[in-house]
Amino acid sequence: MNLRIPVLLAVAAFAACAKGAPSIESGSEVKMHYTLKVDGQVVDSSAGGEPLGYTHGTGHLVPGLETKMLGRKAGEKFEVTVAAKDAYGERNPDGLRQVTWAAFGGKKEGLKVGDMVSGQANGRPFQAKVAEIGKTGPTIDLNHPLAGKTLDFAIEVVEIKAGAKAG
Repeated sequence: MNLRIPVLLAVAAFAACAKGAPSIESGSEVKMHYTLKVDGQVVDSSAGGEPLGYTHGTGHLVPGLETKMLGRKAGEKFEVTVAAKDAYGERNPDGLRQVTWAAFGGKKEGLKVGDMVSGQANGRPFQAKVAEIGKTGPTIDLNHPLAGKTLDFAIEVVEIKAGAKAG
């Protein structure tokens, strides 16, 4: 029996199905697995859990990754490097703020460099990292923890559903 014809038909059928498969566009409802590395270290991953769901074009991903997702199809696996400027931006030196111990209720004990603190400024909540401990109070860093960092993603597109156009 000649297997060449059935194999060619199967390949043609698969190609036709893949051609009609939806690709990611603005408004698409996307589910994906990801692993994020910074400086070679895994800092976040959906591996072993539920895929991340998002609506493409609504700003839920860093801009550099969102751009690289455009046009992808379900089942695609790829790796992408996103420069700091296309992720959380470069570190802003104005993000470092000297605060007084009074802002911490006068409590000096227990606070150390690297601790995350939260509070409110002008009625808006914030999170910051303690960058330095001084005599009059700590210096806090309001930059995003990944600001100034190059992000390396491994992505697997799990599902794509057409949605309303975003924007």
